[in-house]
Amino acid sequence: MEKEFTIGQKVRVVAMPPYLKTAERMPTMRAANVIAIDDEGVVIDRRPGNYWGIRFAKGAFLLDSQYIEAVDS
Repeated sequence: MEKEFTIGQKVRVVAMPPYLKTAERMPTMRAANVIAIDDEGVVIDRRPGNYWGIRFAKGAFLLDSQYIEAVDS
């Protein structure tokens, strides 16, 4: 089942992907240790393939919905 998020919603990392892809115009691959489990970010957009653009304190990255969950306010 796909998770749905809204733009501007806060999300938390619940599992680590093997690597990260930046959410820039020219995406690059980064080591997954740039962020950590329980880091919170804000959804900035939705991408094809069930990927979400998320802005963290250390940058914006694309994450599959299996790695994130909504933060309850």
